[in-house]
Amino acid sequence: MRYELVIFDNDGVLVDSEPISNRHLAAFLTELGHPTSYEDSVRDYMGSAMHRIHELVLERTGQRLPDDFDDVFHARVFAAFERELQPVAGVAGVLEKLAADGVPYCVASSGSHARIRVGHRVTGLDRWFEESRIFSSQDVGRGKPAPDLFLHAAERMGVAPGRCVVVEDSPLGVQAALAAGMDVYGFTAMTPAERLAGAQWLFADMSELPDLLI
Repeated sequence: MRYELVIFDNDGVLVDSEPISNRHLAAFLTELGHPTSYEDSVRDYMGSAMHRIHELVLERTGQRLPDDFDDVFHARVFAAFERELQPVAGVAGVLEKLAADGVPYCVASSGSHARIRVGHRVTGLDRWFEESRIFSSQDVGRGKPAPDLFLHAAERMGVAPGRCVVVEDSPLGVQAALAAGMDVYGFTAMTPAERLAGAQWLFADMSELPDLLI
């Protein structure tokens, strides 16, 4: 295999959470007086750490989101996860093959540790992700598109950045991976291919991934 570490984004790559999350984010922002459609949310916030949502709203409106915004949003999304969340189609097979082949892998997500763990528990993916394989933007000072999170994950996993490949579905994630000096494979199941420009490879079906990594 050409890589020594496979780094997965979480939302939209491991768990099919982006439709749920962006639906609730658009509704909550609209409720707070910042009219936002589902399409707006996907375009502007998909792949973002929470701090970027606060920054963009302040930049555009001059108004700060409420202090309890993150807590309320997460409560709503986590409740929806419990009812609706599914793993991305085909990803369990990918993880099973990587584990069987002894290929190191981890997750590096803009989401919080709590969000990652809830999603993995609900979908059953927690069997493949013990504590040492989970990295969040909470662990570093800046989220994507800064390279910090991916560099942190590589360092903790003991692999040089140039020997890592990132699997991403957001433009911010692709930018972060490239800034970290890593190859990146763009998953286009939900994101138009043109928005993942710069990725070394684009694919729409998760079952294709193992053959692409060889």
